[in-house]
Amino acid sequence: MGLRDVLRDKLRSALLGVSAYDQAPARGLDLDDPVVKRIREAMGGQLVPIPLTKLRWYLADLEVAQSNADSGNIEIIARLARAMRRDGTISGLMSTLTSGVVALPRKFYGPLDQIEALEARNGSRSVYDDMLPPSELELMLDDEEKIGVSVAELVPVEGRDFPIMIRLEPEFLRYRWQENRWYYNSVAATLPITPGDGRWILHSRARVAPWMAANWLCLGRAYVNKEHAILHRANYGMKLANAARYSKAPAGASEPDRMGMLARLMAWGVNTVFELPAGWDVGLLESKGEGYQVFQQDIDTSDREAAIAICGQVVTVDGGAGFQNSDIHRLIRGDKITRAAHNLAHTVNCQALPALIGSRWGVDAIQTGAIVEYDSRRPKDLKAEAESMGAAAEAIAKVQELLAKYGREVDIDEMMVRYGIPVRALKGDAPSVEGYQARVRQITELKDRQDRLIERARQRSELYRPPGEDVPDVRRAA
Repeated sequence: MGLRDVLRDKLRSALLGVSAYDQAPARGLDLDDPVVKRIREAMGGQLVPIPLTKLRWYLADLEVAQSNADSGNIEIIARLARAMRRDGTISGLMSTLTSGVVALPRKFYGPLDQIEALEARNGSRSVYDDMLPPSELELMLDDEEKIGVSVAELVPVEGRDFPIMIRLEPEFLRYRWQENRWYYNSVAATLPITPGDGRWILHSRARVAPWMAANWLCLGRAYVNKEHAILHRANYGMKLANAARYSKAPAGASEPDRMGMLARLMAWGVNTVFELPAGWDVGLLESKGEGYQVFQQDIDTSDREAAIAICGQVVTVDGGAGFQNSDIHRLIRGDKITRAAHNLAHTVNCQALPALIGSRWGVDAIQTGAIVEYDSRRPKDLKAEAESMGAAAEAIAKVQELLAKYGREVDIDEMMVRYGIPVRALKGDAPSVEGYQARVRQITELKDRQDRLIERARQRSELYRPPGEDVPDVRRAA
């Protein structure tokens, strides 16, 4: 059994989109099939076909996209998501979300040797960054937010024992309901996708029909309405950019005179000069130009809808009442980043890191292998958490000391769970409850004895103190 087969079996229960039932056998060629390799070599290693770009979108396209997606074809949705990058508001807000998640501090858990290997520096980047480039992770997060699903390939690299992740265009993803399996229409063949097998990564927002939980439904409508409003506003402006020209003729003007003046108005160009007879007048008839406000309102509405869909609020985008006095906008945006970070960490831990751990430390190390977590907590929250843990520990110690006099003790496990303090068993033999109580009694007796000695020394100093001399600090001396 190869590494990919072992990885698939060990991670089956944790893979995204895999149910508890046995899947139908995959239909089609594998990534490592000789036919696929020959075709990829002939195309310089390329696996993705040439994407098709759609330049003009209409609201009817959204209905067709939703109908096709429900049958497992997300081709139109992926093209729409790619077209949204032309919108400055959507692109800016999405980059804030995706870059913010990837730039979060990382925390590794697991065997120390694996953690040191993942954090090892290779120039300006770590091994983790070499295997999972931040730019590729940002694109996958963008796909997840807009489409609901993203796909990537772990490409082996000669001379290294870990692959590099390359995100693939989701336009060629297909989902077959009858098989409960994703396929990718590559340049070589329709390839079955098995997430976490050491070659495929499928980052999904939901286990079933992830496109229904994505933001393309509302972002697509906002994008299409805004594109049409911008075109209509430009058309409106072009029509009114050149004002109408008119001439006023005197009451006694003849028809040939009026036609002659009309011909000169039609020939009005740059630096045109008129010599008007008595009673004639020429001028420009300009519109008030307030009709553009309808289109501008459509643009503003679309921007607001996109901001709410991506950030959960608009306060951080355009400000507003209570911007300086409330943290609700930060909390909402923080929740969005936290959710995206947890989803990304889950995908990496289940589908990416096992490939490195299995190839370097063996397949038996996968079950207890290192995992990564993106820490989305603010420094202010970390400080408050540390202070609360310290206060809880101090309170527990005082209560424990008090209860020891009455033969009672604090339920440490219950207190650790209540205050969220992580604990683990001591190495070696842990002290018994009786030993701990004896130690508390010993400390209490020593403290009482010290207090009696200090009080006795203070009384003695009061008896032999010369007049006018200050009382020394006996406690400090003791």
